[in-house]
Amino acid sequence: MKRIWLAYRDTSLVIKVTVALVLGIIAGLLLGESAATYLDPFGELLMRLLKFLIIPLIFFTLISGINQTSAKELGRMGGKVSLYYVATTALAIIAGMIVASIFKPGTGDTLKNAAAFDTPENPGVVHVLLSIIPDNIVTAFTELNLLGIIFTAIVFGIAISSLRSKEPFKQAGETLFLAVEGLNEATFRIMNVILQYLPIGIFAIIAKTVGTSGLNTLFSLGKMITVLYIALAVQVVIYILFMLFNGVSPRKFFKEARTPMLTAFVTQSSSGTLPLTLDAARKLGISKSLYSFSLPFGATVNMDGAAIRIAVSAVFAANIIGDPLSIPQMLQIVLVGTLISIGTAGIPGAGIVMIATVFAQVGLPMEAVGLLTAIDAIVGMGCTCINVTGDLVGTTIIDHSEKKRLKKKKVA
Repeated sequence: MKRIWLAYRDTSLVIKVTVALVLGIIAGLLLGESAATYLDPFGELLMRLLKFLIIPLIFFTLISGINQTSAKELGRMGGKVSLYYVATTALAIIAGMIVASIFKPGTGDTLKNAAAFDTPENPGVVHVLLSIIPDNIVTAFTELNLLGIIFTAIVFGIAISSLRSKEPFKQAGETLFLAVEGLNEATFRIMNVILQYLPIGIFAIIAKTVGTSGLNTLFSLGKMITVLYIALAVQVVIYILFMLFNGVSPRKFFKEARTPMLTAFVTQSSSGTLPLTLDAARKLGISKSLYSFSLPFGATVNMDGAAIRIAVSAVFAANIIGDPLSIPQMLQIVLVGTLISIGTAGIPGAGIVMIATVFAQVGLPMEAVGLLTAIDAIVGMGCTCINVTGDLVGTTIIDHSEKKRLKKKKVA
């Protein structure tokens, strides 16, 4: 028994996750909907374990990162991160629109079997901006308000940095900083243990997803799903070009990024995958002061995969009613979709809410949204994977540019 455990422990995590993914698909096809009944607790356990680590990872890592850089550098990196997220979201919608316009999903389909769909309330950009400052520190943590947790960590990180720089509280500041560093390291050690359970949880989640969705749904909207995944693949190519242009090795990147990418694909949760994304950034050698902010922030507001989904879904709905989108409508979707992908951050079923809100803004039929809910899990997997990949690509590129800037500064 010990030999089996040692062999399992020493096997590459990517191999274990890939095998779990394949076995999960097979189990889902064989067990059907009963897979959800028998295997759901194992998948739920994985999600609970990952969410268990989100708060300590964000809080301690960000405080530690702030204390390893200056406020000026933090502000500059924050500006770069925000600009990157807005730009890539808009680019993702444009890429999705182009791919969908070429392959024309929905052409020849009808809405006769679609149910009516009421537009859910979108919290909007103002709500997201206000949620950055929590009215109660405790609820920011209990409700997993990532933006509120980030704000709290930044405030306390700056305060501890201030204590470390001035007497008579310099020693107290150093003690607090060392305590945070120790807690941060302890959190990553806990995560190393949880990683051993990761393949089991992934097996259970993918089996449940495949068993619940079934092949009928896949075949009925197969063209829409295919076009969306082609658009997602195009976005990955764009990421690779970004990395090559900025002198980042895609091979090195994907070697460390593949575990959070696969986990995001299976779990359909950017925030749930966050512990693994932070771990990948650490293994890539990215500055802690950067990734401790950019990745939690990106998990909340940067949704390149969801943006592509908006674009492909809009073209799909327009083709179903036999009224293809005009150039002005496409431009409107790019603008509205970019803003909504930020304003819908952090709510359940964010992808469907985004699509419904865009449809309402540009006059597309709500019945098409009802049709798209049937494939929500299937397309959500790919979109979440791209969401997480986009966050990590941007963080890697910005880190590379910051290190080049510092190198030039030292030479000068």
